[in-house]
Amino acid sequence: MVHASHSTQVLPITDLSDKDSGELSDIDLLHRISVALIGEQDRFELYGKIVEAAVTITGSQFGTMQLLCPAGDPSGHGGELQMLAHRGLPPKAVAFWQWVSPAAYSSCTLALKLGQRAIIPDFEAWADIAGTPDLEAFRAAGIRSAQTTPLLSRRGKLLGMISTHWCQPHQPSQRDLRMLDIVARQAADLLERTIAEEELRRLNETLEVRVEERSRELLATEDQLRQLQKMEAIGQLTGGVAHDFNNLLTIIRSSAELLARRELPRDKQKRYIDAIMDTSDRAARLTGQLLAFARRQALKPEVFNAALKVATVADMLRTVVGSRIDLTVDPICPACCVEVDTSQFETALVNLAVNARDAMNGEGRITIAIEAAGSIPARGGRKPATGNFVRVSVSDNGSGMPLDQIDRIFEPFFTTKEVGKGTGLGLSQVYGFIKQSGGEIDVDSRLGEGSTFSLYLPRAEATVALGGSSPDEPLAATQASVLIVEDNAQVGEFASHLLTDLGFMTRRACNAGDALAILEEDHANIDIVFSDVIMPGMNGVELGGEIRRRWPDLTIILTSGYSHVLADDTGHGFALLHKPYSVDGLSRVLRSA
Repeated sequence: MVHASHSTQVLPITDLSDKDSGELSDIDLLHRISVALIGEQDRFELYGKIVEAAVTITGSQFGTMQLLCPAGDPSGHGGELQMLAHRGLPPKAVAFWQWVSPAAYSSCTLALKLGQRAIIPDFEAWADIAGTPDLEAFRAAGIRSAQTTPLLSRRGKLLGMISTHWCQPHQPSQRDLRMLDIVARQAADLLERTIAEEELRRLNETLEVRVEERSRELLATEDQLRQLQKMEAIGQLTGGVAHDFNNLLTIIRSSAELLARRELPRDKQKRYIDAIMDTSDRAARLTGQLLAFARRQALKPEVFNAALKVATVADMLRTVVGSRIDLTVDPICPACCVEVDTSQFETALVNLAVNARDAMNGEGRITIAIEAAGSIPARGGRKPATGNFVRVSVSDNGSGMPLDQIDRIFEPFFTTKEVGKGTGLGLSQVYGFIKQSGGEIDVDSRLGEGSTFSLYLPRAEATVALGGSSPDEPLAATQASVLIVEDNAQVGEFASHLLTDLGFMTRRACNAGDALAILEEDHANIDIVFSDVIMPGMNGVELGGEIRRRWPDLTIILTSGYSHVLADDTGHGFALLHKPYSVDGLSRVLRSA
C-alpha cells in the first residue's frame, strides 16, 4: 500500500525532555510520548509525532519514518521505502529520499537487508558507500551517522522503518536503543492500524463504483436470463400452437379434399361439412384462449350476482367433472356482484373444474366458494393488496403441486398431464381473463393435500342497470347497402360474396382513407359501414369515430379477431363481430343494425 504524498508538518511534542536523570524520567518520557501518539487522529501528524519522539529520545538532529511498499504494488514502487515523515531534512534531501530503493546505501536499506536494526556510526568510514550518490546526499544534508529501527507488526511483518541521524559521528547508547524499541513497538501498532484504516477508506471510496459495476453486471445477467426465458416461452407457445393447429388443419383439409369428389353421397358430404364447421369452432376457441392469456380479447362486461351465476353453471360443471366427483357450491356471500364478461367467467370456472378433476384422477371432492374479501394475500413476489373484492375459490383434494410448478402453471401449453390429456391453455385463459378484468388470481397448493385457486374480482354494486333500450325496427336486407372496409383482399372478397348472397348490396374499400373518400361522394346511398379494426394507418375504431362525427346517421359495425385497441374498451361504443364469424352471426348482426 502506498500513501499519497503529503507535505508533512512535524508538530513538536512539548515537554518530552526531562532534566532529571534516571529510570523515573525515562518512564515519564515514554508515558508522555504514548499519550501524545494515542491522542492523535490525523495519520500524517501522527507519523510526524513518532519521528519527533525518536529524535527527542536520541538527541539527534534529523529523523525519518518510512513505509515499506508491498511487492507488486501497482505504483511500480514495490519493495521500496516511501518517506512518510521527517525532521530537519533540507528540501533536496527530502526529494532524494522520497523513495529509497533496496539497492541504495543507507542505514534503512542495510536494516532491510539484515532484517534487524542497523547502525552506521560514521558514513565517511563506511567503505561500501564510498563514491556513491548516496554519500554525496548525506554530505549535502549534513548527516554523518545514523541508526534505523525496523517497525514490525505483532505477526512479524515488516511495515517500515524509523531512523535517526546525527551531524557528527555517533554511537547510540543502550538506553537510547531500548527506548527506541519501545517507541517502535507502539509506532508499528499505530502504523498497522492506519494502513488498515487507509485501505478501508479506499475501499469505501470505491465501494459505490464497485457496487454500481456489480449491479450493472447482475442486471445484464438478469436481462440475458429473462431473454432466454422469453425465447423458451415463445418456443413453447409457437410449438403448442403449431401442433394444435396442424391437427385442426388436417381435419379441415382432408374434409375439403373429400368434398371435392362429386361421387360422394349426401350423407358423407354432410359428415365432412360438419367436421369442417366443428373444427373451425375448435380453432376459434383455441385462438380465444390464446387471446385471453394475452389479455387481448374483446370483453363484454356486465354486472351479475357471482353466487347465482356459479349456481346456474353448477349442473353443467357436474356433468363435465363426472359422477364420481362431489361438486358443492358454498355461497358464503349470496349477494356479491361483479362486473365481468359472463362467457369468460363461465369458461374460467369450467377450466378450473376440469383442472381439479384431472388432479384427482376423476374421483374426489370440489368445492366452489363465493365470499367477500377485503384483501389479496402476498405471494410469489406479489405485494398484498386491500380493497373490495369478491373471492371465487375452487378447491380440490387432489395430488397438489410442488412450488416450482406453481410458478409455471399459467404459461401457455405448459402442462404436467400426459401427452394428449390436455393442451395447457385452460389456466392461461383463467389468468388472462382475471388480469384483464382488473382482478388477481392466487394459488395455494401442497403435495398430497390438494389445491385452491382463488379468483379475486372487484366487487360491483347490484343496482347497476343491466337492461338496454330496445333496438330499432330492422331493415330488410334488400334495402341495405354495406360498405366493407377490409385491408385483406381475400377476406374482403369473401365478406362481399357472403353479404351479396344474404341479399345486401356491397361496396369495398381497402383502408380507412378509401372508405372516407367513398363516403364523401356517396354517403347518402350507404346504410352500414362494416370495418375491420386492425388496418394500416387509421384503424377501424378511429374510422368509426370519424364517421360518427361527420355522418352520425350511418350505422357502424366493427369486426376483429385480435386487437389491443379493443382489449380495454370493447367496441368503443360500436357493434362488434368477432372473427372468425359465421354466416348466421354476420347475418344476425347486420340485420340488427
